[in-house]
Amino acid sequence: MKAAVVLLPGLNRDRDMIAALTTIAGKPPITVWQSETEIPDVDLIVVPGGFSYGDYLRCGAIAARSPVMRAVAGKAARGVPVLGVCNGFQILCEAGLLPGALMRNTSLNFVCREVKLEVVNASTRFTTAYDAGQIIRCPVAHHDGNYFADEETLARLEGEDRVVFRYAEGTNPNGAVRDIAGIVNAAGNVLGMMPHPENLIEPEHGGTDGRGLFESALGMTSRGVAA
Repeated sequence: MKAAVVLLPGLNRDRDMIAALTTIAGKPPITVWQSETEIPDVDLIVVPGGFSYGDYLRCGAIAARSPVMRAVAGKAARGVPVLGVCNGFQILCEAGLLPGALMRNTSLNFVCREVKLEVVNASTRFTTAYDAGQIIRCPVAHHDGNYFADEETLARLEGEDRVVFRYAEGTNPNGAVRDIAGIVNAAGNVLGMMPHPENLIEPEHGGTDGRGLFESALGMTSRGVAA
């Protein structure tokens, strides 16, 4: 299985993501710099977390207009799975690949801690390793993770089972509407999430709850995927 990690100025979680993918897939992903206009054939594209372009204008706003993100959008339109984590989620929203926006945490503080997530939809290509309703642990580290969308968009996301993760058991760290922590696009091949599953994939991390997401995305699980 081949993966690609997008590199952008200001990202600081790219090494964590590369390490996680290398551990799980057994070989390092390729890296694609922000000025690239093409991405080789891969099984998964990941936009990692950090502070792309210093979060100027809005988080992810400048990165979303970089050449590589046009290439990511082209691959996504052809069905290639795309995962955006933290700043990557913000970038995917700014690029129009996912609906809604990530706003400042309601506490107005940077939050760095572990939360609990409910796997709302276990039938996506990113969650086949989990069971619906399963509660997993996952770290967060963000200042602008407060997911917001208008009521029409929220109704569509809920009605189409596109809410993949919710903050569970009162651990919502940012005030996100309806406790939304991760969503997919209508085609089901683009996932954005604020928590960092790459930081909980092996016992040395204190747990392996995040590992199933990558195994699912890379087609390493046996359960079927909903159309």
